[in-house]
Amino acid sequence: MTVFGGIVVFVVVWWLVFFAALPWGVRRGEGADQGHDAGAPAHPHLWIKAAVTTIIAALLTLAVWFVVTSDLLSFRS
Repeated sequence: MTVFGGIVVFVVVWWLVFFAALPWGVRRGEGADQGHDAGAPAHPHLWIKAAVTTIIAALLTLAVWFVVTSDLLSFRS
């Protein structure tokens, strides 16, 4: 796998994991202020989710790199 391919895999996996992690631990705000959505989360913790997503995406990217470079899965034969 090339460096560009690894970056592409990392970015795609990062966004997939991030969108899957967004609803975790979200609680609705008690009182909605004027102009705010009643279902908007009170504390979304986006920085924590982004950090955990980065770690998980890095591990999954390493797994994909290992599978591709070890020829466990080959599309060339």
